[in-house]
Amino acid sequence: MNVNDFDFELPEELIAQTPLLDRTSSRLMLLNKATGEVAHSHFKNIIDYLLPGDTLVLNDTKVMPARLFGVKEETGAKVEMLMLKQLEGNDWEVLIKPAKRINPGAVVTFGEGKLKAVCKENLPQGGRVMTLEFDGILQERLEELGEMPLPPYIKEKLEDQSRYQTVYAKAVGSAAAPTAGLHFTEELLKAIKAKGVNVTYITLHVGLGTFRPVSVDNIEEHDMHSEYYEMTAETAGLLNATRAAGHRIITVGTTSTRTLETIASHNEQFQEESGWTDIFIYPGYEFKGIDAMITNFHLPKSTLMMLISSLSTREHVLNAYQQAVEERYRFFSFGDAMFIY
Repeated sequence: MNVNDFDFELPEELIAQTPLLDRTSSRLMLLNKATGEVAHSHFKNIIDYLLPGDTLVLNDTKVMPARLFGVKEETGAKVEMLMLKQLEGNDWEVLIKPAKRINPGAVVTFGEGKLKAVCKENLPQGGRVMTLEFDGILQERLEELGEMPLPPYIKEKLEDQSRYQTVYAKAVGSAAAPTAGLHFTEELLKAIKAKGVNVTYITLHVGLGTFRPVSVDNIEEHDMHSEYYEMTAETAGLLNATRAAGHRIITVGTTSTRTLETIASHNEQFQEESGWTDIFIYPGYEFKGIDAMITNFHLPKSTLMMLISSLSTREHVLNAYQQAVEERYRFFSFGDAMFIY
């Protein structure tokens, strides 16, 4: 299957640059995965399409303010560092710009020495392993010195950093937000629960591999990035009970989907589990863990387009995206939503 099979024309002005004032006022496209039928609504009405007994699965990861601006200690040259994932102890995989200045032994300081990063190892494409040195708690230093690592297609500065977090974010560790969850408010979640819909959480720490383009023509040759996930015994039990009762499991976002499908591929039933997943879902894949999904509108030729095409069909998804362009839906992280059911 060729990567160009998942391409579509997207006018640049449809890429949402800022979040809407009201999270629930985004538009909502409804896609019947079997028939391809498309309907249009608003996200605040998502509750109308959820049924008592359904279980909604959200990713409670929290984005780190992981973009840091500092200087090379020896020369004073400006350096930008983006923290991707913790390796062991205080060693982190990061992206450095400009990378050619930072080699093993180099020291970068942030906030006049409140945080230091010592280069331990060079990695491809501007990646580095850096050992962090700081007093106190790392998260507090990042809150003080860092900025939210917005995706590269967002050019506007985000005035309110909390708008790139879900209202239920709690497990710190992501380099990017699970953006389908940005549409929910505490009030909407409360109303969904009151209807008899179960709401539960998994954790998957989103890496920047989410935005990495597919660089091969044959998608089966693509190497998927790995991300850390966790599912509790409580969530596993609820999902098993939902399935046993004949109700739907509905994931919010591709990250929740990849987590459930990873665990379902290991076991006949869901169970408490944690680890790293590099699952790559593309057409031909048979879903084992989910029935429906709430998601945003994704990049052309991306692994996320391939995933949602697997839940429906490539033709149905591309037709829905063509309608989204014609109807001027907002795309990507701060954009509108789709419910594939």
